[in-house]
Amino acid sequence: MVQTKETGAKTAAPVYQIEQGSAHPLGAVPDKNGVNFSILSDRATAVELLLFDKHDDHKPIYTFQLDPKKHKTLQFWHVYVRGLKPGIHYAYRIDGAQDLHGRGDHYNHNKVLIDPYARGNTKTLWNRVNACGPDDNLTSSMRSVVIDLAGYDWEGDCPLNRCMNETIIYEMHVRGFTKSPSSGCQNAGTFAGVIEKIPYLQELGVTAVELLPVFDFDETEVKQLSPIDGKPLTNYWGYDPCNFFAPQSLYCVSPEVGNHVTEFRDMVKALHKAGIEVILDVVFNHTSEGDHRGPTINFRGIANSIYYMLSPQDRQYYMNYSGCGNTFNGNHPVAEKLIIDALEFWVTEMHVDGFRFDEAVILCRDQNGLPMIYPPVIWQIELSDVLADTKVIAEAWDAAGLYEAGYFPGYRWGEWNGRYRDFIRRFVKGDQGYIEGKTIVGRVADVIAGRVSYNDKHNEPNGEGNQDGINDNLSWNCGIEGETANPDVEALRKRQVKNFAAILLLSQGVPMFVAGDEVRRTQKGNNNAYCQDNEISWFDWTLLEKNYDIFRFFKQMIAFRKSHPTLQRSRFFTGQINQRGLPDISWHGCRLHSPGWYDPSSRVLAFTLGSFSEQENSVYDADLHIILNMEWEDLDFEIPALAERKWYKVIDTSLPSPLDIVEPGAETLISGNICHVTNHSVVVLISISIPSIELGKDIGSHQLPRGEVYTPHPNEPSGNALMQKQKS
Repeated sequence: MVQTKETGAKTAAPVYQIEQGSAHPLGAVPDKNGVNFSILSDRATAVELLLFDKHDDHKPIYTFQLDPKKHKTLQFWHVYVRGLKPGIHYAYRIDGAQDLHGRGDHYNHNKVLIDPYARGNTKTLWNRVNACGPDDNLTSSMRSVVIDLAGYDWEGDCPLNRCMNETIIYEMHVRGFTKSPSSGCQNAGTFAGVIEKIPYLQELGVTAVELLPVFDFDETEVKQLSPIDGKPLTNYWGYDPCNFFAPQSLYCVSPEVGNHVTEFRDMVKALHKAGIEVILDVVFNHTSEGDHRGPTINFRGIANSIYYMLSPQDRQYYMNYSGCGNTFNGNHPVAEKLIIDALEFWVTEMHVDGFRFDEAVILCRDQNGLPMIYPPVIWQIELSDVLADTKVIAEAWDAAGLYEAGYFPGYRWGEWNGRYRDFIRRFVKGDQGYIEGKTIVGRVADVIAGRVSYNDKHNEPNGEGNQDGINDNLSWNCGIEGETANPDVEALRKRQVKNFAAILLLSQGVPMFVAGDEVRRTQKGNNNAYCQDNEISWFDWTLLEKNYDIFRFFKQMIAFRKSHPTLQRSRFFTGQINQRGLPDISWHGCRLHSPGWYDPSSRVLAFTLGSFSEQENSVYDADLHIILNMEWEDLDFEIPALAERKWYKVIDTSLPSPLDIVEPGAETLISGNICHVTNHSVVVLISISIPSIELGKDIGSHQLPRGEVYTPHPNEPSGNALMQKQKS
C-alpha cells in the first residue's frame, strides 16, 4: 500500500491507518472505527482509492494505491481505512489492458470512477464531455459519498404489503410534481417536496405512487439546445442511471453533505404513514455511459466486458437492445448480483414496496442477446426471500422488438398491458373494429388530456426537428388542435377525459394513471418530453382549481372502485352464477348477450358484473352494469332484468359535475329494461339490494335479520312491496 497525501487540499488531512479490509460486502461500509471499501474489477492490474474532504475539492486529500498482494482477493479489491468517518467523498482510478477489440476491456487510469455500490454521489464538478475523451478528468468527475445506513429512526415503519388487486397507482416524477412555483412547496422539486403534497394524494385516494427513475443519473446527458431559448436541455426523465443504489442527488435538499438516503427515507416514511405505497420505476437494462463514444463513469472503466453486452464482431461496440446506446448484461453472475443486491437494498434499507422494470424483457436475454427460457436474474428476483412480498411489474418489451407481455417468465410478475392501452385509446377515439373478447386489464396513462387535445405530436421544443417520439398518437383533438376556448370542444374533451378515467378504473387489473391527468394537465402536445425540465413537464397546480370538476370525477371514481370488490378481482372470471342468476361477467352490446365481437363497425360495449355477497371475504357488493358508447349518436341499451332488484344510474360521463358521478343515495332509478346512453359516454348502473348480516340468510327472498328494519333506497318507487318489511 502506498499512501499519498495530496498537496493543494483545502484542509489539513488527518493520518489514517490502512488495513487489509474485506472483500465483502461490496461498496463503502462504515463502522464505528472506520470504513471498509471493496470493488470488483476482474482484469484490473492496479486500483487506487481517492479520498476527498469536500464535494467540490479538485484534488483528493489522500490517494491509496492498493497492493494486490494484500488488498486483492480473487476479483475483489479491498481496503479498510481506520479513523475514516461517514460523509467523506471518494472515487477510484483503475488501470489495466486497453483490449477494446478483443476482450472488450476499457481500462483507463486517467478516468476517475464512482462506486457502483455507492449509496450517494455528488456531481458538483461533473463535466460529461471531459469523461468521454481519453484525458484525465479528476477536476471534473463525479464523487461517491460514504453514507452510514445505521441509526435512522423508522418509527416502526415497514413496507405496507397491500394486495395487488387493491392497488391504484399514481405515476409521478419527483421533481416535476412540485417544481412549479404554483406548487407553493418550500422544498420544490425534491423528495421533501413530495411530503408536502401528501394531503393532496390522500384526498385523491390513490394507494401507491410510482416514481419515475430515482436512481442517480446524469441530468446533463442530453446534448441539444432548446430551439426556443437556446439553453441546454436536460435528461429530465432519468432513464439513464449511473448507479443503482444512490438516490438522485438532484432530488435532495442537501446532497453535498450526504443526505441522499435520509431524505429518501423521510419521504417513504411519510407516505407510508398516509397509507400510500412507494413503487420505483427502475432501469437495469442500460446505463448512462451510452455507446462507445460515451463517458466513462464507472461500469465501463471497472469491468466493461462483464457489465455490458458487447458486439461479437468487434467488442469495442455495444449491443443496443435498449435503444439507448448500450445494454446491461444482467444475466452475467456479477451483474446479476449487483441487480439483486440493489433491489434488496431498496426494500430492506429504504422500505420501498415495489418495482416497475423498464424494458424488463432485456433481463430475459443472454450475453449474446438471445431470449432465455429461465433467465437467472428474473428467477433470482422471483425466489428472493427479501423480495417475496414486494410488487414486481414488468414492461415486457424492449426497443429491439422482443415482446413477452402475457408470457413473461415467473409467476408473480405483473405486466404493463400495452395492447389494452392502445385498444382503449382507439376505442375512445371512436375508431371502428376494436371490440374483442378480451379481458380488460391494464393502463391507459400517458397524459390523458393530451390524447383529447392534439391529433399530432408537437415535439419541436426537444430540438430534434419533431422527429423524435411516436408519430401515431392514437388521439383525437375533438375538432381543434391544441388549446381552445370553444365551449363545445371543451365540453367534449372533458367528457373524453372522464371516459378514459372511467374505463380505466372500471377495468380489472391494476389501474395506473399519470400525475396531472386528474386536473387535465397536458404537455402542450409533446409526447416525448424526456428533456423538458420546465413548464411543459411540471405539474401546474393552478389546474386544480380550474378543472376541479375533473379532479372530483377522478376522486369519486377511485372511491367507487374501492367500494366494489367486483372491480378488484384477484382471479380470472369463471362464469360462476350468483344467486340472482347473473354470471360473474356477461358481455352485451345494444342488445343483451350480443356484444358484437369482431364487428368491424362496432363502437359500443356493455358488460354486467355479478356480485357474490358471500365471496371476496364476505364483503357485500352490488351488481354492476357498465355501458360504453363511443358511437357518434345516442343509443338505447337493453339491461338485464333482476327479479327482486332495481338498476340505478350512478355514473354518466355525459353529464356535468356533480351529476357525472353521484354520491351514494343520489342514484337515478332506471325504469324498464332500456337505458338511454349519450354518444361518447360511459354509464354505470348499480343494483340496490339488502345486505345480509347473518350467515345463511337468503338475500333473494329478503329474509331480514331479526330486529332489522329495511330502509328503502331514496329513489325506490313508493309502491315497492319490500318497503318497511320487517321480520317478525
